[in-house]
Amino acid sequence: MKKTMRIATALLLGWLAASPGLAQESIPAFEELLACTVALKPALVGVHPRVFVTKAELEGLRVRARTTHRAEWTKVTARLAAMKGAPPAVPGPQERRSQNNVAFAIAEVSLAYAVERKPEYLAAAKAWTLAAIDYEPWGYTYNKPNTDLAAGHLLYAIGWAYDLLYDEFTAAERARIRVSLERHANLVYDAFAPKPGRKHSFTQNHDFIPTAGLAVTALALMGESKDAERWAVLARAHHQRTGQLLSPDGYYYESFEYWIFSTPWLAHFLDAWEHATGESLWDRDVFRNWKTYLAHALLPDGQNVFDFGDIWEGALTRAKSGAEYGRVYPGGTLQSNFNVMYRVAARFQDPQAQAVAERYASFGHSNLEEFWTLLWRDPALNAAPIETLPLAHHFADSGVVYMRTSWGRDATAIAFKAGPPEGHRVATLLPTLREWRLDSGHAHPDAGSFIVWAHGRYLTGDTGYAGLPSARNHNTMTFAGVGQGVETQHDVWRQMDYRALDGIRIREANLAGGRARIVADLTAAYPKAAGVNAFTRSFTWDGGSIITVADTVTFGAPRTSEWHLQSDTPFDGSGTRFENGRAGEPRLRVSFGSSLAVTTGHATVKAPGPPGSIEKGAEERRGYVLTATSPAAGTVRFEVTLELLGSSAARQR
Repeated sequence: MKKTMRIATALLLGWLAASPGLAQESIPAFEELLACTVALKPALVGVHPRVFVTKAELEGLRVRARTTHRAEWTKVTARLAAMKGAPPAVPGPQERRSQNNVAFAIAEVSLAYAVERKPEYLAAAKAWTLAAIDYEPWGYTYNKPNTDLAAGHLLYAIGWAYDLLYDEFTAAERARIRVSLERHANLVYDAFAPKPGRKHSFTQNHDFIPTAGLAVTALALMGESKDAERWAVLARAHHQRTGQLLSPDGYYYESFEYWIFSTPWLAHFLDAWEHATGESLWDRDVFRNWKTYLAHALLPDGQNVFDFGDIWEGALTRAKSGAEYGRVYPGGTLQSNFNVMYRVAARFQDPQAQAVAERYASFGHSNLEEFWTLLWRDPALNAAPIETLPLAHHFADSGVVYMRTSWGRDATAIAFKAGPPEGHRVATLLPTLREWRLDSGHAHPDAGSFIVWAHGRYLTGDTGYAGLPSARNHNTMTFAGVGQGVETQHDVWRQMDYRALDGIRIREANLAGGRARIVADLTAAYPKAAGVNAFTRSFTWDGGSIITVADTVTFGAPRTSEWHLQSDTPFDGSGTRFENGRAGEPRLRVSFGSSLAVTTGHATVKAPGPPGSIEKGAEERRGYVLTATSPAAGTVRFEVTLELLGSSAARQR
């Protein structure tokens, strides 16, 4: 066992030494992480609150709430969810995310009382906490009860409420809460503890959200519960792995929707751990580089994003319709959870990260946990001009390029993707970490896909969250109907050899002079059934209105080829020229270099089903698609020109 651990560490050290920015860190075996000891700061032993704040620090928050953060804090206290009614009754709600929302309400009103000391806030905090401890199960009765996302949310919220309001609960109330927390913490511990043959998806939110909640409860109960230290050790091990294994380039592979949902939990763990124990695990490139990802993911209008993977409902959400719009845009503006960037900026004293947070704030965005801004925003940190961030960026490990003409609202913005689902370095790391199992289902079969925004709208679409993701729903190619990965399951990459997927890569990314030339090898994205011997896509943008996409594919035997282009609006045209808008409005003109069989119509997506049945959703229309099909051949070449037309350009013509 020890010899295996030494070999794994040596291999990783060699890889890390060759990787700029990562040479200082080794990745130890999981057994080594579990062998560490955990202790509270001496000054916090037997003291409450201690997890995120102390009594002295609460005094500082009260000052902030009345001065530098008054406007933000006033919004929080005016909208306290727990003050709008009684908590959902025992045994607890079962609607999607409903228990998550109970947790947020508990954490929010508990902090509001700790700052404001209003009796009505305390009454609400007690009522909601004492109801939630009796929910059965924590989460869904039909899918991972007591061990999944809701369990993590409630461990975090109730654990923090216990810590914040320790002196306000009676001894009997504390005992009831403690019994519930101990039971649920042990259930989560048992679900994530090492066992023979068990593997963990450290980079997936269903791992690090429950273990973040476990950490908060552990830190709140240390010295009072005999198992608290082992919970803390396990939570630390999972989060140290998560920070080590997420791509250091900052791109979030699960999509921007999942950045919003997931990354606050990484910040919660890091903050609680550092505050309570004194050990910081913040010092990682992945957290520093989130600023670049957020800067580029937000589109010029400040309300839409372009991203890849499982994200909302595509054209439906962008049209302000569908089941997700009201949740994603409460009050009509994006709920981006941008206040996480305030914490990143403060922790690293990074003026550019502060600039990204302020840019999001300037568009009127909201946060799911608005109250954290009181703790996270450093009022003394001045933001850099947003123009200090580059207009184009290549996330080299993830294989994603973002580019735009300016940081203004009238900019053209383009994204291109060609990389393995969780980045290139995973191909080296995965074989050395026997306890790691990838769960990349939120990363779609979209190698070679691109998204274009110009003249104030999406000119190409992306189709959003899918139960059964398919390459035909992206701006890439299929061959005789065969797409990328194995498209019969939500995680299309699960049955693919990740070492082979490492071959999906951007071979050239020249982003100089406001132009772009990207050359990508997409061969490895396709299973053997596609019959692809080689597939190269060249994507060229002149920095203005012309994009050229050139594809060359060779097969082992003649195959038909399908070239797909998504749109929020219908395509019209004939022969070799098509457009997805009327004259006088922003649109895309698509011109093929040779005659092909072209069809246009509604794009259909296999939507996600409920938790635990994600592949069993209904077929759903989301926007439109143009498909150009070539006859069967051993080698096929596509030359496609995309012209970005605005209303002024249309008038000139």
